Amino acid sequence: MFLAQDVANKNETMNILVLCTGNSCRSQMAQGYFNHFVKDGINCYSAGIETHGLNPGAVATMQRDGIDISTHTSNHIDEYSGIDFDLILTVCDHAKENCPFFPSKGERIHNDFMDPSKFEGLEAEKMAKFDEARDQIKRYVHKALEERSLLN
Repeated sequence: MFLAQDVANKNETMNILVLCTGNSCRSQMAQGYFNHFVKDGINCYSAGIETHGLNPGAVATMQRDGIDISTHTSNHIDEYSGIDFDLILTVCDHAKENCPFFPSKGERIHNDFMDPSKFEGLEAEKMAKFDEARDQIKRYVHKALEERSLLN
């Protein structure tokens, strides 16, 4: 497990990558929480094996929790091929199973979060699904950082 002391020992910036299928929703929310919770000296990126654009539902649910991700962009994994990541989190099974080979010595962790953008129903029900996914991601990111002594 990669720990805060490893960052200090390297005397470098730690790089975290959150990977999903389309880099539009779950990975964007996770990146928002990583950026919110982490100590200085840690960069968090998010990417997809495809790019689907930033999901307005993800932006809205994060705003309801006080975090602005409206300036995030949907990025393809290939854009980060030159970065050595210390921690790589996949947030859906599809990305974990279909991610092209990504050379990195970084620790890899995975959690398959439900995709709220796939839910069909009334607007209030959709919003509730986004909030549910957001809260699951928030707890997971907080716990992952806490276990590695990387919380701000």
